[in-house]
Amino acid sequence: MNVQNGVRTRPARSAKCPAGGATRPARHAVRAIRTPGGLSLRVDVRSGLVVLLLAVAVCAMSVILIGQGDFAMPPGDVVATLVGNGTVAQEFIVQDLRLPRILVGLLVGAALGVGGAVFQSISRNPLGSPDVIGFGQGATVGALSVIVLFHGGSAAVAGGAVVGGLLTGAGIYLLAWKRGVHGYRLVLIGIGVAAMLTAVNHYLITKASLVDATRAVLWMTGSLDGRDWAQVRPLLAVCAVLIPLALVYGRPLRMLEMGDDAAYALGVRVERTRIVLMAAAVLLVSVATAAAGPITFVALGAPQLARRLTGSPGPNLGPAAAMGALLLLVADWTATSAFGDRQLPAGVVTGVLGGCYLLWLLVTERKAGRI
Repeated sequence: MNVQNGVRTRPARSAKCPAGGATRPARHAVRAIRTPGGLSLRVDVRSGLVVLLLAVAVCAMSVILIGQGDFAMPPGDVVATLVGNGTVAQEFIVQDLRLPRILVGLLVGAALGVGGAVFQSISRNPLGSPDVIGFGQGATVGALSVIVLFHGGSAAVAGGAVVGGLLTGAGIYLLAWKRGVHGYRLVLIGIGVAAMLTAVNHYLITKASLVDATRAVLWMTGSLDGRDWAQVRPLLAVCAVLIPLALVYGRPLRMLEMGDDAAYALGVRVERTRIVLMAAAVLLVSVATAAAGPITFVALGAPQLARRLTGSPGPNLGPAAAMGALLLLVADWTATSAFGDRQLPAGVVTGVLGGCYLLWLLVTERKAGRI
Protein backbone atom coordinates (compact mmCIF):
# COMPACT_ATOMS: atom_id res chain seq x y z
CA MET A 1 0.00 0.00 0.00
CA ASN A 2 1.09 3.60 -0.63
CA VAL A 3 -0.10 6.55 1.43
CA GLN A 4 -0.76 9.78 -0.45
CA ASN A 5 -2.44 12.78 1.23
CA GLY A 6 -3.69 10.51 3.96
CA VAL A 7 -5.37 8.13 1.52
CA ARG A 8 -4.19 4.57 1.04
CA THR A 9 -3.79 3.58 -2.58
CA ARG A 10 -2.98 0.24 -4.17
CA PRO A 11 -0.06 0.20 -6.63
CA ALA A 12 -0.96 -0.51 -10.24
CA ARG A 13 -0.47 -4.10 -11.24
CA SER A 14 1.76 -4.80 -14.19
CA ALA A 15 1.18 -7.73 -16.48
CA LYS A 16 3.93 -10.28 -15.87
CA CYS A 17 5.32 -12.80 -18.26
CA PRO A 18 4.40 -16.41 -17.51
CA ALA A 19 7.85 -16.92 -16.10
CA GLY A 20 7.26 -14.04 -13.68
CA GLY A 21 9.89 -11.70 -15.06
CA ALA A 22 9.55 -8.43 -16.90
CA THR A 23 6.38 -6.65 -17.69
CA ARG A 24 4.54 -8.12 -20.69
CA PRO A 25 3.56 -5.51 -23.28
CA ALA A 26 0.10 -5.54 -24.75
CA ARG A 27 -0.05 -7.59 -27.90
CA HIS A 28 -2.01 -4.95 -29.84
CA ALA A 29 -1.92 -1.23 -29.24
CA VAL A 30 -5.43 0.00 -29.96
CA ARG A 31 -6.17 3.70 -29.79
CA ALA A 32 -9.50 5.49 -29.82
CA ILE A 33 -9.79 8.48 -32.14
CA ARG A 34 -12.68 10.91 -31.75
CA THR A 35 -13.81 12.65 -34.94
CA PRO A 36 -15.19 16.23 -35.04
CA GLY A 37 -18.69 14.78 -35.46
CA GLY A 38 -18.45 12.99 -32.13
CA LEU A 39 -17.77 9.50 -33.50
CA SER A 40 -15.21 7.35 -31.73
CA LEU A 41 -13.03 5.08 -33.86
CA ARG A 42 -10.80 2.29 -32.58
CA VAL A 43 -7.57 2.02 -34.55
CA ASP A 44 -5.20 -0.93 -34.35
CA VAL A 45 -1.79 0.71 -34.49
CA ARG A 46 0.03 -2.40 -35.71
CA SER A 47 -2.48 -3.00 -38.52
CA GLY A 48 -2.20 0.62 -39.58
CA LEU A 49 1.58 0.37 -39.62
CA VAL A 50 1.40 -2.83 -41.71
CA VAL A 51 -0.89 -1.12 -44.23
CA LEU A 52 1.48 1.86 -44.42
CA LEU A 53 4.54 -0.32 -45.01
CA LEU A 54 2.72 -2.41 -47.62
CA ALA A 55 1.59 0.78 -49.38
CA VAL A 56 5.19 2.01 -49.49
CA ALA A 57 6.30 -1.36 -50.92
CA VAL A 58 3.50 -1.19 -53.52
CA CYS A 59 4.58 2.30 -54.59
CA ALA A 60 8.23 1.21 -54.85
CA MET A 61 7.33 -1.88 -56.88
CA SER A 62 5.11 0.21 -59.15
CA VAL A 63 7.97 2.60 -59.91
CA ILE A 64 10.29 -0.34 -60.65
CA LEU A 65 7.77 -1.96 -63.00
CA ILE A 66 7.06 1.27 -64.85
CA GLY A 67 10.77 1.80 -65.39
CA GLN A 68 11.55 -1.62 -66.87
CA GLY A 69 11.06 -2.59 -70.50
CA ASP A 70 12.68 -2.06 -73.89
CA PHE A 71 12.97 1.65 -73.05
CA ALA A 72 14.33 1.44 -69.51
CA MET A 73 13.89 4.40 -67.18
CA PRO A 74 15.57 5.02 -63.81
CA PRO A 75 13.25 5.51 -60.82
CA GLY A 76 13.99 9.23 -60.69
CA ASP A 77 12.81 9.74 -64.26
CA VAL A 78 9.71 7.65 -63.60
CA VAL A 79 8.73 9.77 -60.61
CA ALA A 80 9.46 12.99 -62.51
CA THR A 81 7.29 11.82 -65.41
CA LEU A 82 4.44 10.85 -63.09
CA VAL A 83 4.39 14.38 -61.62
CA GLY A 84 4.46 15.97 -65.09
CA ASN A 85 8.15 16.81 -65.54
CA GLY A 86 9.11 14.19 -68.13
CA THR A 87 9.82 14.50 -71.83
CA VAL A 88 7.16 13.90 -74.46
CA ALA A 89 8.51 10.41 -75.16
CA GLN A 90 8.66 9.55 -71.47
CA GLU A 91 5.10 10.77 -70.87
CA PHE A 92 3.83 8.64 -73.75
CA ILE A 93 5.60 5.53 -72.50
CA VAL A 94 4.56 6.01 -68.89
CA GLN A 95 1.07 7.47 -69.19
CA ASP A 96 -0.21 5.56 -72.21
CA LEU A 97 1.68 2.26 -72.15
CA ARG A 98 2.88 1.28 -68.69
CA LEU A 99 0.82 3.12 -66.07
CA PRO A 100 -2.51 1.49 -67.06
CA ARG A 101 -0.95 -1.96 -66.69
CA ILE A 102 0.29 -1.11 -63.19
CA LEU A 103 -3.07 0.35 -62.15
CA VAL A 104 -4.88 -2.75 -63.38
CA GLY A 105 -2.47 -4.89 -61.35
CA LEU A 106 -3.03 -2.75 -58.23
CA LEU A 107 -6.81 -2.81 -58.51
CA VAL A 108 -7.05 -6.50 -59.42
CA GLY A 109 -4.75 -7.46 -56.53
CA ALA A 110 -6.69 -5.32 -54.05
CA ALA A 111 -10.04 -6.66 -55.27
CA LEU A 112 -8.87 -10.27 -54.99
CA GLY A 113 -7.36 -9.65 -51.56
CA VAL A 114 -10.59 -8.17 -50.19
CA GLY A 115 -12.74 -10.84 -51.87
CA GLY A 116 -10.61 -13.61 -50.45
CA ALA A 117 -10.65 -12.09 -46.96
CA VAL A 118 -14.45 -11.80 -47.01
CA PHE A 119 -15.00 -15.42 -48.07
CA GLN A 120 -12.45 -16.81 -45.64
CA SER A 121 -14.13 -14.90 -42.81
CA ILE A 122 -17.66 -15.92 -43.80
CA SER A 123 -16.69 -19.58 -44.15
CA ARG A 124 -14.36 -19.37 -41.12
CA ASN A 125 -11.95 -21.47 -43.15
CA PRO A 126 -8.61 -20.48 -44.77
CA LEU A 127 -9.59 -22.66 -47.75
CA GLY A 128 -12.72 -20.58 -48.33
CA SER A 129 -11.15 -18.67 -51.19
CA PRO A 130 -12.72 -17.77 -54.55
CA ASP A 131 -9.93 -19.80 -56.17
CA VAL A 132 -11.08 -22.94 -54.36
CA ILE A 133 -14.86 -22.64 -54.13
CA GLY A 134 -15.65 -21.98 -57.75
CA PHE A 135 -16.19 -18.26 -58.28
CA GLY A 136 -13.14 -17.84 -60.47
CA GLN A 137 -14.13 -20.91 -62.48
CA GLY A 138 -17.64 -19.48 -62.91
CA ALA A 139 -16.24 -16.25 -64.31
CA THR A 140 -14.03 -18.29 -66.64
CA VAL A 141 -17.05 -20.24 -67.92
CA GLY A 142 -18.81 -16.97 -68.71
CA ALA A 143 -15.81 -15.57 -70.57
CA LEU A 144 -15.11 -18.77 -72.54
CA SER A 145 -18.78 -19.05 -73.50
CA VAL A 146 -18.58 -15.60 -75.08
CA ILE A 147 -15.31 -16.46 -76.85
CA VAL A 148 -16.27 -19.92 -78.12
CA LEU A 149 -20.01 -19.67 -78.70
CA PHE A 150 -20.48 -16.02 -79.65
CA HIS A 151 -16.99 -14.95 -80.83
CA GLY A 152 -17.35 -11.74 -78.83
CA GLY A 153 -14.84 -8.95 -78.44
CA SER A 154 -12.94 -7.87 -75.34
CA ALA A 155 -15.83 -5.95 -73.81
CA ALA A 156 -18.23 -8.86 -74.34
CA VAL A 157 -15.71 -11.29 -72.81
CA ALA A 158 -15.38 -9.06 -69.74
CA GLY A 159 -19.16 -8.87 -69.43
CA GLY A 160 -19.45 -12.63 -69.74
CA ALA A 161 -16.91 -13.12 -66.97
CA VAL A 162 -18.85 -10.82 -64.64
CA VAL A 163 -22.17 -12.52 -65.40
CA GLY A 164 -20.64 -15.99 -64.97
CA GLY A 165 -19.13 -15.07 -61.62
CA LEU A 166 -22.37 -13.57 -60.30
CA LEU A 167 -24.47 -16.56 -61.40
CA THR A 168 -21.99 -18.95 -59.82
CA GLY A 169 -22.03 -17.01 -56.57
CA ALA A 170 -25.83 -17.05 -56.44
CA GLY A 171 -25.94 -20.77 -57.23
CA ILE A 172 -23.39 -21.73 -54.57
CA TYR A 173 -25.17 -19.62 -51.97
CA LEU A 174 -28.53 -21.25 -52.72
CA LEU A 175 -27.03 -24.74 -52.68
CA ALA A 176 -25.24 -24.05 -49.38
CA TRP A 177 -28.35 -22.57 -47.73
CA LYS A 178 -29.94 -24.66 -45.00
CA ARG A 179 -31.21 -22.47 -42.17
CA GLY A 180 -28.15 -20.37 -42.80
CA VAL A 181 -24.84 -20.85 -44.61
CA HIS A 182 -22.40 -23.04 -42.70
CA GLY A 183 -18.73 -22.47 -43.48
CA TYR A 184 -17.71 -26.04 -44.26
CA ARG A 185 -20.87 -26.62 -46.27
CA LEU A 186 -20.07 -23.55 -48.35
CA VAL A 187 -16.51 -24.77 -48.97
CA LEU A 188 -17.51 -28.34 -49.83
CA ILE A 189 -20.28 -27.29 -52.22
CA GLY A 190 -17.96 -24.71 -53.75
CA ILE A 191 -15.27 -27.33 -54.39
CA GLY A 192 -17.83 -29.57 -56.11
CA VAL A 193 -19.14 -26.70 -58.24
CA ALA A 194 -15.57 -25.71 -59.12
CA ALA A 195 -14.86 -29.24 -60.38
CA MET A 196 -17.96 -29.21 -62.58
CA LEU A 197 -17.19 -25.75 -63.95
CA THR A 198 -13.62 -26.80 -64.73
CA ALA A 199 -15.02 -29.68 -66.78
CA VAL A 200 -17.28 -27.21 -68.63
CA ASN A 201 -14.27 -25.05 -69.43
CA HIS A 202 -12.40 -28.03 -70.87
CA TYR A 203 -15.44 -28.98 -72.94
CA LEU A 204 -15.72 -25.47 -74.36
CA ILE A 205 -12.07 -25.50 -75.39
CA THR A 206 -12.42 -28.87 -77.15
CA LYS A 207 -15.43 -27.55 -79.10
CA ALA A 208 -13.72 -24.31 -80.13
CA SER A 209 -11.98 -23.57 -83.38
CA LEU A 210 -8.20 -23.27 -83.38
CA VAL A 211 -8.31 -19.47 -83.25
CA ASP A 212 -10.91 -19.34 -80.49
CA ALA A 213 -9.16 -22.10 -78.51
CA THR A 214 -5.86 -20.20 -78.67
CA ARG A 215 -7.57 -17.02 -77.57
CA ALA A 216 -9.34 -18.83 -74.74
CA VAL A 217 -6.16 -20.47 -73.43
CA LEU A 218 -4.29 -17.15 -73.50
CA TRP A 219 -7.10 -15.52 -71.54
CA MET A 220 -7.18 -18.36 -69.00
CA THR A 221 -3.50 -17.95 -68.09
CA GLY A 222 -4.20 -14.57 -66.46
CA SER A 223 -2.00 -11.70 -67.55
CA LEU A 224 -1.55 -7.94 -67.31
CA ASP A 225 -0.13 -7.65 -70.84
CA GLY A 226 -1.84 -5.18 -73.13
CA ARG A 227 -4.00 -3.62 -70.43
CA ASP A 228 -5.00 -0.02 -71.08
CA TRP A 229 -7.28 2.68 -69.70
CA ALA A 230 -10.35 0.84 -71.01
CA GLN A 231 -9.82 -1.78 -68.28
CA VAL A 232 -8.76 0.73 -65.62
CA ARG A 233 -11.86 2.92 -65.57
CA PRO A 234 -14.60 0.31 -64.90
CA LEU A 235 -12.33 -1.58 -62.50
CA LEU A 236 -11.60 1.63 -60.59
CA ALA A 237 -15.30 2.51 -60.39
CA VAL A 238 -16.23 -0.92 -59.00
CA CYS A 239 -13.39 -0.97 -56.47
CA ALA A 240 -14.14 2.60 -55.35
CA VAL A 241 -17.66 1.51 -54.39
CA LEU A 242 -17.29 -2.08 -53.18
CA ILE A 243 -14.02 -1.98 -51.22
CA PRO A 244 -15.23 0.85 -48.93
CA LEU A 245 -18.54 -1.02 -48.59
CA ALA A 246 -16.67 -4.12 -47.41
CA LEU A 247 -14.60 -2.02 -45.00
CA VAL A 248 -17.79 -0.53 -43.51
CA TYR A 249 -19.01 -4.07 -42.82
CA GLY A 250 -15.67 -5.10 -41.35
CA ARG A 251 -16.85 -5.04 -37.72
CA PRO A 252 -20.02 -7.12 -38.34
CA LEU A 253 -17.91 -9.49 -40.44
CA ARG A 254 -15.54 -9.97 -37.51
CA MET A 255 -18.52 -10.80 -35.30
CA LEU A 256 -19.75 -13.34 -37.87
CA GLU A 257 -16.51 -15.25 -37.34
CA MET A 258 -17.72 -16.02 -33.81
CA GLY A 259 -20.79 -17.82 -35.17
CA ASP A 260 -24.32 -16.81 -36.13
CA ASP A 261 -25.72 -17.10 -32.61
CA ALA A 262 -23.05 -14.86 -31.10
CA ALA A 263 -23.47 -12.36 -33.93
CA TYR A 264 -27.24 -12.30 -33.40
CA ALA A 265 -26.69 -11.68 -29.69
CA LEU A 266 -24.42 -8.74 -30.51
CA GLY A 267 -27.07 -7.15 -32.71
CA VAL A 268 -25.74 -8.11 -36.15
CA ARG A 269 -28.25 -8.74 -38.93
CA VAL A 270 -26.56 -11.95 -39.92
CA GLU A 271 -28.19 -12.85 -43.24
CA ARG A 272 -28.32 -9.27 -44.48
CA THR A 273 -24.64 -8.78 -43.62
CA ARG A 274 -23.67 -12.09 -45.21
CA ILE A 275 -25.59 -11.44 -48.42
CA VAL A 276 -24.21 -7.91 -48.83
CA LEU A 277 -20.63 -9.01 -48.22
CA MET A 278 -20.87 -12.09 -50.44
CA ALA A 279 -22.41 -10.05 -53.26
CA ALA A 280 -19.66 -7.43 -52.97
CA ALA A 281 -16.91 -10.08 -52.85
CA VAL A 282 -18.31 -12.03 -55.81
CA LEU A 283 -18.58 -8.86 -57.88
CA LEU A 284 -15.04 -7.81 -56.94
CA VAL A 285 -13.62 -11.20 -57.93
CA SER A 286 -15.68 -11.31 -61.13
CA VAL A 287 -14.63 -7.83 -62.26
CA ALA A 288 -10.98 -8.57 -61.40
CA THR A 289 -11.17 -11.78 -63.44
CA ALA A 290 -12.79 -9.91 -66.31
CA ALA A 291 -9.96 -7.36 -66.30
CA ALA A 292 -6.94 -9.67 -66.06
CA GLY A 293 -8.14 -13.23 -66.47
CA PRO A 294 -8.16 -15.84 -63.69
CA ILE A 295 -5.29 -14.89 -61.36
CA THR A 296 -4.86 -17.65 -58.78
CA PHE A 297 -3.32 -17.63 -55.28
CA VAL A 298 -3.80 -13.89 -54.57
CA ALA A 299 -7.28 -14.29 -53.07
CA LEU A 300 -6.11 -17.39 -51.20
CA GLY A 301 -2.80 -16.15 -49.83
CA ALA A 302 -3.15 -12.39 -49.35
CA PRO A 303 -5.60 -12.53 -46.39
CA GLN A 304 -3.54 -15.17 -44.58
CA LEU A 305 -0.26 -13.33 -45.10
CA ALA A 306 -1.87 -10.08 -43.97
CA ARG A 307 -3.22 -11.74 -40.83
CA ARG A 308 0.21 -13.10 -39.98
CA LEU A 309 1.79 -9.67 -40.40
CA THR A 310 -0.78 -7.84 -38.29
CA GLY A 311 -1.08 -10.60 -35.70
CA SER A 312 -4.69 -9.57 -35.36
CA PRO A 313 -7.83 -11.73 -35.59
CA GLY A 314 -10.64 -10.80 -37.90
CA PRO A 315 -10.82 -10.27 -41.66
CA ASN A 316 -8.05 -7.60 -41.88
CA LEU A 317 -9.61 -6.20 -45.06
CA GLY A 318 -7.29 -3.21 -45.41
CA PRO A 319 -4.05 -5.19 -45.01
CA ALA A 320 -5.45 -7.93 -47.29
CA ALA A 321 -6.11 -5.38 -50.05
CA ALA A 322 -2.59 -3.94 -49.78
CA MET A 323 -1.04 -7.41 -49.64
CA GLY A 324 -3.03 -8.54 -52.69
CA ALA A 325 -1.81 -5.56 -54.71
CA LEU A 326 1.80 -6.20 -53.66
CA LEU A 327 1.62 -9.92 -54.44
CA LEU A 328 0.32 -9.36 -57.96
CA LEU A 329 2.90 -6.68 -58.74
CA VAL A 330 5.73 -8.88 -57.44
CA ALA A 331 4.40 -11.80 -59.51
CA ASP A 332 4.24 -9.59 -62.61
CA TRP A 333 7.80 -8.35 -62.01
CA THR A 334 9.00 -11.94 -61.58
CA ALA A 335 7.19 -13.10 -64.71
CA THR A 336 8.62 -10.31 -66.87
CA SER A 337 12.21 -10.11 -65.59
CA ALA A 338 13.26 -13.41 -63.96
CA PHE A 339 13.30 -15.55 -67.11
CA GLY A 340 15.37 -13.47 -69.48
CA ASP A 341 13.80 -12.72 -72.83
CA ARG A 342 10.96 -15.21 -72.24
CA GLN A 343 8.26 -13.31 -70.42
CA LEU A 344 5.56 -15.31 -68.65
CA PRO A 345 2.01 -14.27 -67.76
CA ALA A 346 1.62 -13.23 -64.14
CA GLY A 347 -1.00 -15.95 -63.64
CA VAL A 348 1.61 -18.65 -64.23
CA VAL A 349 3.79 -17.36 -61.40
CA THR A 350 0.87 -16.95 -58.99
CA GLY A 351 -0.35 -20.44 -59.91
CA VAL A 352 2.98 -22.02 -58.95
CA LEU A 353 3.10 -20.06 -55.71
CA GLY A 354 -0.52 -20.90 -54.98
CA GLY A 355 0.04 -24.64 -55.39
CA CYS A 356 2.96 -24.62 -52.95
CA TYR A 357 1.06 -22.47 -50.47
CA LEU A 358 -2.05 -24.65 -50.67
CA LEU A 359 -0.04 -27.79 -49.90
CA TRP A 360 1.59 -26.06 -46.93
CA LEU A 361 -1.81 -24.83 -45.70
CA LEU A 362 -3.34 -28.29 -45.93
CA VAL A 363 -0.46 -29.82 -43.97
CA THR A 364 -0.71 -27.08 -41.33
CA GLU A 365 -4.48 -27.42 -40.95
CA ARG A 366 -4.17 -31.21 -40.69
CA LYS A 367 -1.54 -30.99 -37.96
CA ALA A 368 -3.78 -28.55 -36.10
CA GLY A 369 -6.65 -31.06 -36.29
CA ARG A 370 -8.96 -28.73 -38.22
CA ILE A 371 -9.26 -31.00 -41.28
